[in-house]
Amino acid sequence: MNSDVNRSPLLGRVTIADVAREAGVSVPTVSKVVNGRYGVAPATFKRVTEVVAALGYETSLVAASLRRQRTNVIGILVPEFESFSAELLKGISTAATGTGYELLAYSALAPGGISAGWERRSLSRLAGTLIDGAIIVTPTLLMPTTSIPVVAIDPHDGPGGPSTIDSDNIGGARVATGHLIELGHRRIAHIRGRTDLASAQLREAGYRESLEQAGIPFDPTLVCDGEYQTALTAKTARELLMRPDRPTAVFAANDMSALGVLNAARDLGLRVPEDVSVIGFDDVPEAASSKPPLTTMAQPLHDMGAQALRMLVKLLDGEDIPNHVQLPAELVVRASTGPAPIAF
Repeated sequence: MNSDVNRSPLLGRVTIADVAREAGVSVPTVSKVVNGRYGVAPATFKRVTEVVAALGYETSLVAASLRRQRTNVIGILVPEFESFSAELLKGISTAATGTGYELLAYSALAPGGISAGWERRSLSRLAGTLIDGAIIVTPTLLMPTTSIPVVAIDPHDGPGGPSTIDSDNIGGARVATGHLIELGHRRIAHIRGRTDLASAQLREAGYRESLEQAGIPFDPTLVCDGEYQTALTAKTARELLMRPDRPTAVFAANDMSALGVLNAARDLGLRVPEDVSVIGFDDVPEAASSKPPLTTMAQPLHDMGAQALRMLVKLLDGEDIPNHVQLPAELVVRASTGPAPIAF
């Protein structure tokens, strides 16, 4: 073997012909080695694999999948890369270690924003030739049949279609609102998420149930749209907090919305939590580093991602899995919530 192979790899993309030339064998011999076929002497096999490693040769994933009917790649389909998706991806990546599968993270974000049905369009591009199965984060549509195994995390319409995993949205919202009630708050606003999402609907329902259980009349004027977006929530919260009868506490449907409330309060010169308490939902990394640190309902995002990966691997192995897995959300108390002010 050429002694220069470890010192000076070939420039540009390495081809199978480059490997054959460097190893001093034929192209069919290299093909047998990289595809794991029989008929190659042990010494030749060793020499070819050394050259493959030294040159960094990679076979065509698409061509290999057509031959084997498997790619050993799992697709992670997300509408966009943001804090929620990133935390799920960390859990998925950890669980994938040792499974023999590689991960392909794919975002469907297009000019103009996310559109309904993005997951079906993404699957049509990737399924069969690039990925063996998919984990889809917050799919917008039910998908009763797919060409490959699919597990959905926090689907828009709730459990249904492929196997799904989420956290206890309604129970978590009850706990979040209950935490504010225990601190003496009675005028509690809710910045809701996207009204088309099951998670947002359940969190609003949990908020209302907690008020009812405490005997606090529901005030529809204290429920405002935030769409799970920091900027929109900041505008909405500013209007809410400028009211003469402003709320003493706000339960935001996710952490990014809660951060928007913190921004609005700061702009208005209100102290958190002395003048207004704020609680979110998710426990993304920004929650702990905000000023003040955000009280929130922690979704077990890493565990949700890891369980989704394990569920999908079982599907790929032909095993049965539950149709729906729900994990608990837990209250994380930080500095953004405190006793209700006596007067304001």
